[in-house]
Amino acid sequence: MRKWKWFHNFDKEEKWLNELASQGYMLVRKSIGYEFQRVKPEKAIIRIDYRTFKNREDFEDYRALFEDSGWQHIAGTRSSGHQYFKKREESGNEDIFSDVDSKAARYKRMAQMWLSLASIFLPLFAVLVSTGAIDAEVFLNPKALYYTPGLWEKAGTDFWGAFLFETPFALLRGFLWILLPLTLVLYVVFAFKANRRYRNDTDQ
Repeated sequence: MRKWKWFHNFDKEEKWLNELASQGYMLVRKSIGYEFQRVKPEKAIIRIDYRTFKNREDFEDYRALFEDSGWQHIAGTRSSGHQYFKKREESGNEDIFSDVDSKAARYKRMAQMWLSLASIFLPLFAVLVSTGAIDAEVFLNPKALYYTPGLWEKAGTDFWGAFLFETPFALLRGFLWILLPLTLVLYVVFAFKANRRYRNDTDQ
């Protein structure tokens, strides 16, 4: 079974995953969406960390550390960031973090990741604007996006036929680049939210 959801709050995501486990759906893979395997319903304890690793050895050492503490790594790769653990033993702590600060630090690492992505898009956007590849004036004069000769002098069915035919191409020419600044803004917003959550958790 696959499910598509988006979380900014690790606690809410953990609660959701634990509820699904109690219904007989255990997380086995996380990429764009969540992939679950049908299992016997259980009162599972799933916890989430956020870390990326430069090499395979560090990632394996990280997993082994949690395995030795009674936590099974059930989803996540060395570059995915999100790491999912399931409590394997009845004894031991109910959380994978030893204190509030280490638990909150996962939000700080996530904020740094979003800012890193934003820093990649920002110079690209600046270059496209400076070279004229992106022309914001199309918002003031969208007619310039239509290349059909004499389009605006046409009337009736001739006009609407030509207009409707070229509109998809005009939108691609003029507005596809909006995805770039929009993505940049979203990354900054995500970083802000993660950093705010980090501050809130450390203040508790």
